[in-house]
Amino acid sequence: MLEFCKKVLLKVSFNRILFKKELIKSVRWLNKRERVMLRAWCIATFGSLYGDVIVEAFKQVPIEQLS
Repeated sequence: MLEFCKKVLLKVSFNRILFKKELIKSVRWLNKRERVMLRAWCIATFGSLYGDVIVEAFKQVPIEQLS
C-alpha cells in the first residue's frame, strides 16, 4: 500500500490541493510504520514544495491511529 500511495502522490504533485487530499487519505490508510516511511519520503521528495502541507497532513492523524 505504501508504494501505491507514493505513486499516487507523484502523479498529483502538480496540484497543491490534490496533493493535500491524497496525502491525507494516504496517512489515514497506512499503519504507523508505513506512515513514518511515507513522511520521510514526502519530506525528501516534496519538502521544498509542499513542506507545510506535509506537516499539516501528518498532524491530522487521529490519536487512536498512532498506535
